[in-house]
Amino acid sequence: MKIGLEHVNVTVADIDASAALLGRLFDWKVRWEGASIHGGRSVHVGTEDSYVALYQPTHQARAEAETYFTTGGMNHIGVVVNDLDAAEKRVASEGLIPHNHADYEPGKRFYFDTPDGIEIEVVSYA
Repeated sequence: MKIGLEHVNVTVADIDASAALLGRLFDWKVRWEGASIHGGRSVHVGTEDSYVALYQPTHQARAEAETYFTTGGMNHIGVVVNDLDAAEKRVASEGLIPHNHADYEPGKRFYFDTPDGIEIEVVSYA
């Protein structure tokens, strides 16, 4: 039996801008888009095997608490790349700030926050 993570679903303020940003950063493509729950809209952006489901509701509110202290909170999304330096340059070229760099067994990583406050960990095992 093959098991793998297919997607995560996150709420964003500007779905088109978020999908375009993830596309530019990771060479991801829009797999599907359309109407969604509660009158909102969804865009699935990623690869053939996995994706991030972006959701934009008709009205929304920002999270009030730090997710690392919130049961059920999403703390970050991890993305594997084969060239960490090139990925960091792309992130910086978008005006985003890479932080929390670390070398650890078995790889290297950094994090950045999207304009919606979603933390993304970029990791390389190369």
